[in-house]
Amino acid sequence: MNFQRKKTMPRYFLVTFLLTMAGVCAVAKAIYTMTIDREYYMEMKGSLVKQGRKLPAKRGNILSCDGRVMAASLPQYKLYIDFMSSEKDTLRRQKDQLRRDSLLKQFIDTLCLGMHQHFPDIDPAKLKEHLLKGREAKSRCWPVYVQAVTSLKLKKNENRQISYVDYAKVNKLPLFNLKSTLNAVEVNLRKRLYGDLASRTIGYFNDSARYGLELTFDSVLAGKPGTFHYEKVMDKKVKVVDKEAEDGYDVMTTIDIGMQEICEQALKEQLTELQAVLGVCIVMEVATGDIKAMSSMQRRSDGTYHEDWASAVTDLYEPGSVFKPQSFLVAFDDGYLTGNEKVDVHGGIHKFGNSAMKDHNYYSGGYGVLTTQQIIGFSSNVGVSVLIDKFYHNNPKAFVDGLHRIGSAEDLKIPLEGYKKPRIRYPGQGTYWSATTLPWMSIGYETQIAPINTINFYNGLANNGKLLRPRLVKALLKDGKVVKEYPVTVLREHMAKPAAVDSVKKCLEYVTTRGGGTRALSKDFTCAGKTGTAQVYSGKGFTQEYFISFVGYFPAENPKYTCIVNIRKAAPAYGGVMCAPVFKRVSEAIMARNHLDDYTAARDTTSYGKTIACAGNLQVYKSLLPQLGVQPTGVGNVPWGQLDVRQNHAAVSPWTSQKQKMPNVAGFGLRDAVNCLESQGLRVRVKGVGRVTHQSVAVGTPVKKGQVVELTLGHPSNTKTTHTAAQPAAQPKPQKTDTVSQTPAPTPKKDKKTEASTTAKAQATTNKKKTSKQQA
Repeated sequence: MNFQRKKTMPRYFLVTFLLTMAGVCAVAKAIYTMTIDREYYMEMKGSLVKQGRKLPAKRGNILSCDGRVMAASLPQYKLYIDFMSSEKDTLRRQKDQLRRDSLLKQFIDTLCLGMHQHFPDIDPAKLKEHLLKGREAKSRCWPVYVQAVTSLKLKKNENRQISYVDYAKVNKLPLFNLKSTLNAVEVNLRKRLYGDLASRTIGYFNDSARYGLELTFDSVLAGKPGTFHYEKVMDKKVKVVDKEAEDGYDVMTTIDIGMQEICEQALKEQLTELQAVLGVCIVMEVATGDIKAMSSMQRRSDGTYHEDWASAVTDLYEPGSVFKPQSFLVAFDDGYLTGNEKVDVHGGIHKFGNSAMKDHNYYSGGYGVLTTQQIIGFSSNVGVSVLIDKFYHNNPKAFVDGLHRIGSAEDLKIPLEGYKKPRIRYPGQGTYWSATTLPWMSIGYETQIAPINTINFYNGLANNGKLLRPRLVKALLKDGKVVKEYPVTVLREHMAKPAAVDSVKKCLEYVTTRGGGTRALSKDFTCAGKTGTAQVYSGKGFTQEYFISFVGYFPAENPKYTCIVNIRKAAPAYGGVMCAPVFKRVSEAIMARNHLDDYTAARDTTSYGKTIACAGNLQVYKSLLPQLGVQPTGVGNVPWGQLDVRQNHAAVSPWTSQKQKMPNVAGFGLRDAVNCLESQGLRVRVKGVGRVTHQSVAVGTPVKKGQVVELTLGHPSNTKTTHTAAQPAAQPKPQKTDTVSQTPAPTPKKDKKTEASTTAKAQATTNKKKTSKQQA
């Protein structure tokens, strides 16, 4: 066979050469990857192969009773800037880096000024210096909004979070709008949308739940996290979800935002005025037991008041006189009290063992014979303790059993961390029991009860003896649909016999109408309640502070809401004087929110009332009255005057002005009256709203330029045709009366004054000092 060497060998050499070059290229690429690209692939290694990364779930919201969001997880962003090029090719990376540096130099001043406009606390000069340090450090993840560039008190190296709206604006700034320059890390921030409103009830969450409903319902709010991993697709990291996360449930509370704001504002203002240590205000709905508002304010070192702990449910206090109705309810239910009893309190002092029980007014003679209603109404310690000791002295266990029976010692299981159930002594169970224990317990001492338990008892009375568990959470929701509902829980269908409950309710009504709680009574509706004052003893046994209270329900004849107000402060301290006004303000504001006006007589496009007589600019009325079916007669070109509307016709009385004499602006609107008077060179002061009803300078009186005229505005029906200078009405001198003497109660033994009138005016002028001494 003839081998064609000249043609075959070059072909072999060519194939060999190509294979050799391919091998050399492969080795060269391997060397390049192990040396030049080693750092890049080492960085990618962990992110590409790591499996099972945690995919966080969206935390559920906390809602008010009407579905408004009170706490939610909102996306926040931390800003980082990448100064270095990420190109893999050396030449391309050098070129891209040069471009980045030139743009940084060109736009850094504009960028810093833009950041200052969006965030005024940022100092442009400090931000510029901070960014240049990042470039010098060749950082690829340099924080932008840190302590070094702002006047805010941030932690060292803490990168401040901004909202999505701010992030969208910042992303449009020069340099930041370039691709791969600005990096934002999304962080879900838990935020209370109404600020500090009900802050202790809602709770706090920052990486973990700390207290409040955020802690109690943390497991259902948090949801269940999923998993994901990254995969490399087309030279890019792609996030692949292995298991979807389950978002948390929404928690719907019973809190009414409007009522909560009313309570906090009224309580805070009163605490600030009294310089008290702390205060509590709770509002419950009678029919359901829903907690509509709950506020616990404590004074800080700077004198301001904030909710630092939920003292409404966590602090146990000796309740004082607000416990007396509970003692009487037991006695009424056991048949010992009938409501017709009369007790001689012997001037307000009675000895039990070696201790003397005293009324608040014993030093001025005290009371004589009191009925059961007057005992509660005037909060007589001696009256209550004498009766309870008389009925249960030989069997104190029956009295304590009665307290448990009516629900005074009930564990309410409030879903807030730190709630403590009442502590009530029980004879024969290792607790100290003496001859003074029963009488002192009957008036609210030697027992410890949280404010939430006290208001729950009164809510049961308002509900005609049906005791409910206070409800703070109504339901759990998922995508707006109810997943789990928390129904109303009945603890006692009947706290006591209906007659016993009615008897105690009559005593509470006596407190607000003729007793020590008259300051809680509104002129628009009735209420019933009880005052309370309890001494808070120090470790050495001396009284340093008082825990004062007023708790009641409104309206008295058909209760809708129950409210308690507690204040802890130094002497002087009186529940009826200092807590009852807060109760009144809260109750009036709540009733005003629920008031519905009758609009059946309101004017609309098809119905309007009789046109009233007007005064002022007649040219305006000339064009307006025909639209109302009224024909102005004799208006002509008269600029100012009085209109008298009769049978769809308006007669004109022209207004004439004499220089340097006071004109008659009766019935004028404010704008017209000011126009007329200032044209005379007069200065005008105004009070009220509506039309002019009075003017301080009589009509026709000589006036001077610059003279002040005071106008009183009101309803047109109050307008007078003649005006004289305003004279202050003589006020009757207030009569010094005593709150006790305004009632059928007997006067103190050492006081022989006659009873004062029970009219409203006499009650309004009651001597403040004597009234305050009679509060429990």
